Amino acid sequence: MSVPPPTEQTAGIAQSGPAGDPLAQPDPALTAFWAGQARQLHWERPWAEVLDWSDAPFAQWFSGGRLNVAYNCVDRHVAAGHGEQVAFHWEGEPGDTRTITYADLRREVCRTANALLSLGLTAGDRVAIQLPMIPEAVFAMLACARLGLPHSVVFGGFSPAALRSRIADAEAKLLITADGQYRRGTAVPMKDGTDEATADTPSIEHVLVVRRTGGEVAWTEGRDLWWHELVDAQSDTHEAEAFDAEHPLFILYTSGTTGSPKGILHTSGGYLTQAAYTHRTIFDHRPGDDVYWCTADIGWITGHTYIVYGPLANRATSVLYEGTPNTPHEGRHFEIIQKYGVSLYYTAPTLIRSFMKWGEELPGRYDLSTLRVLGSVGEPINPEAWRWYRKHLGADRTPVVDTWWQTETGAVMISPLPAEADAKPLKPGSAQAPLPGISAAVVNDRGEPVGRGESGYLVLDRPWPAMLRGIWGDEERFRETYWSRFARQGYYFAGDGARYDEDGDLWLLGRVDDVMNVSGHRISTAEVESALVAHPSVAEAAVVGAADATTGQAIVAFVVLRGDAQHDERDDGTDVVGPLRAHVAAEIGPIAKPRQIMVVPELPKTRSGKIMRRLLRDVADNREIGDVTTLADASVMASIQQGLADG
Repeated sequence: MSVPPPTEQTAGIAQSGPAGDPLAQPDPALTAFWAGQARQLHWERPWAEVLDWSDAPFAQWFSGGRLNVAYNCVDRHVAAGHGEQVAFHWEGEPGDTRTITYADLRREVCRTANALLSLGLTAGDRVAIQLPMIPEAVFAMLACARLGLPHSVVFGGFSPAALRSRIADAEAKLLITADGQYRRGTAVPMKDGTDEATADTPSIEHVLVVRRTGGEVAWTEGRDLWWHELVDAQSDTHEAEAFDAEHPLFILYTSGTTGSPKGILHTSGGYLTQAAYTHRTIFDHRPGDDVYWCTADIGWITGHTYIVYGPLANRATSVLYEGTPNTPHEGRHFEIIQKYGVSLYYTAPTLIRSFMKWGEELPGRYDLSTLRVLGSVGEPINPEAWRWYRKHLGADRTPVVDTWWQTETGAVMISPLPAEADAKPLKPGSAQAPLPGISAAVVNDRGEPVGRGESGYLVLDRPWPAMLRGIWGDEERFRETYWSRFARQGYYFAGDGARYDEDGDLWLLGRVDDVMNVSGHRISTAEVESALVAHPSVAEAAVVGAADATTGQAIVAFVVLRGDAQHDERDDGTDVVGPLRAHVAAEIGPIAKPRQIMVVPELPKTRSGKIMRRLLRDVADNREIGDVTTLADASVMASIQQGLADG
């Protein structure tokens, strides 16, 4: 772990906990490091202890300290004379735009906060938010943070049932939504779905509706309120109140193995400290000079940490984009990079592979010379996509930082650092090492560290400020899900596999339930996918394990071909399937040769670009297809299922 030595400025460190438990013995160098990072923020009252781990696995970071998250993200920058700096360049999908300075942002957040106060909300009340990628989504999140109202942001593509379950679990009093949203050039209703979701949610007292598309909506008098009528009429001044560092900031629901969503709880001081530190460090962010763009949706943790809280705490100028990357054309992202001079660009491997499929000549039509740091997030990036990204967006000169983290960790934990790229060369596909202040290890089934060149389970063996503080309303599930696997050692188990290479650098292998056991051999789906995408015919690949009477599991692959390869294949795909199977065998070994490779026009993805491997496993095992409501195009599954049956 790379941390500076302790200093006389280090605050108190609670040392109690089970003997021999490394997580119960905070490292003085670690706490000194994080105290230094926390001092980058504005605190109304300083903390008494940096870390209290006496009630592990429930952490208390910066105990006794008080701050306001929204003040740190907005007001202090205006007070320091940066009110005219642009906070967001917003691009709507239809082409409408807004430029929002920090002074503008402060006024809008204050109006929104005053509107929420007028509805009778008080600190601790929960607010649900389901909005498209519009500025009001940021205003709403920051207004909640300003007032101490934990928010629960629900991705705009989630079904009414999914929204209902999240509202009910959090017992939210207010829902903030929109009349509709734009998706691929079409105005799609939203409020119809939220009305269905709130038909049986007694905790909801009001629904605040942003007018985005102008479509007609059903209206419940006394409950429903237009944003432009309520918020725009409010005063644009509001005095922010400081809250305890451990005051709940947000609940974000993530999928659970039981099928019941888990409400991941994050608090204020520790989360904002690590969000700001990782954003400025990983991207080498320079306030006032850089233009930063994270392409995620606010419905996911990446949007929380790297669109809203981290960048704004660092006085970033950001791009906020509402639409899909190929509307109205496949060069939309490159067009936006060129228009605003984006220098820091953070996106997902799935989108990079889509760019690859659309052709290398596409980014060449635009001036991308302002880009100086490229980031990858969401899943391990395969080396071929890494190289393509660096070559065609980064002109073979721009560092690519491949980041690993989770909803639960709150912020990036493992990543290369662009500032150290000369001394420690970047490796395509490797996240390389924990960040300064973070400690991680790869261990075997017994919790013992593995050696170089070996694979195992990724664990976190020291607490970190942005760590989740529990699962909302379910303490036992929190302990069982994250702390039971290596309870004796006191490790947090991330649920991911990893390996060390011969240099000791980390390579993420994906979720351990995405590690297939073929005739006793553990094979990562990510490794097979990387091998497939490295073939010049393949644009995208998804691999799943299917039940097999002989080998226990067999490998089934779904591939999308590059444009030039599509013209050459026969209807049954046999022109490419044989060579692809042989290619995987040559790259990894005969044991990794897929039992079946299916050529498909598209992979099933959510509207945020995540490949739904769960649905592909259903197909491969001939099970009934699960819920497809979050897919961008549900018809993709029907064509895949039919093709597999024909094969």
